[in-house]
Amino acid sequence: MPEPGERPVADLAGHVADYLRLRRALGFKLTAEGRLLPQLVDYLAQAGASTLTGDLAITWAGLPHASQPISLAHRLGAARGFARYLQTIDPQVQVPPTGIWATHAARPTPYLWSPIDISRLLRAAGALPGPFRAATHQTLLGVLAVTGMRVGEALGLACRDVDLDGGVLRVREAKHHRERLVPLHPDTTDRLREYAGRPDRPTAARCRSLEPASFFVARTGSAVTYSNARNTFAALTSALGLRTASVQPRIHDLRHSFAVRTLIGWHRQGADVTANLPVLSTYLGHRSPAGTYWYLSAAPELMELAAAHLNAHLDARAGGRP
Repeated sequence: MPEPGERPVADLAGHVADYLRLRRALGFKLTAEGRLLPQLVDYLAQAGASTLTGDLAITWAGLPHASQPISLAHRLGAARGFARYLQTIDPQVQVPPTGIWATHAARPTPYLWSPIDISRLLRAAGALPGPFRAATHQTLLGVLAVTGMRVGEALGLACRDVDLDGGVLRVREAKHHRERLVPLHPDTTDRLREYAGRPDRPTAARCRSLEPASFFVARTGSAVTYSNARNTFAALTSALGLRTASVQPRIHDLRHSFAVRTLIGWHRQGADVTANLPVLSTYLGHRSPAGTYWYLSAAPELMELAAAHLNAHLDARAGGRP
């Protein structure tokens, strides 16, 4: 029998609530876990189980058989985290093993945007129905193209995060919970100032100093959602003839293209790419330069420049030998 005030071990739904509350108090968002773990509890109840075992967790995680292995691995990961917590209360709980499904999905080949196609995209966005809607998506896509920000980071900007005097963006909702500052070109700052001060901007969403309201907003004044930005982007690229059955540009590819253009520019200028890479890594919000090195394989031109740079370096070393 549990002590007074203690939760019975069989109250799995209550333990899920306690687990989520504890982890969130430590700063973890646990958005997926908040959706998945109640589903796990329902599955255990239907199976007539009073506690969690490794076999039950694996069977539950593998239920959506049409999902990619990485999605199944994430489901099992949510169950593992909860099982570790629950095991401190009930020693009979089994923590499911790792390695059942692959945890890394192959990265899709990025669509590398040329400056000409970016210009076409921005002109098309500026011609969308509704002047304010057109300005919103044109400005959003322009910021993504010239800063390499993640779309979620841009959509998460509040008015207080856009320093129009200093020409700096503060990214608070960054991946891995890493805040960073993104300096802007003066032309980009001017475009953001123009967008923030539009007279047709919804009154409730007017940007003021230290205002927590969203910077990129819809005509209703609410924040632009990712699904809205994605759907608009898909419609624009389809109308431009850039989207086909075999070529599927993503908003995230604007980030890839920014990184590749930067690296190509350094190679052409003869800059020390190895020394400068940590700067680009920090600017993009990567945890380390290792995450940025992936872009070296993203474009044939970049690979050729890197190979030529390496050959020149090796030739110079060989020529200096006695």
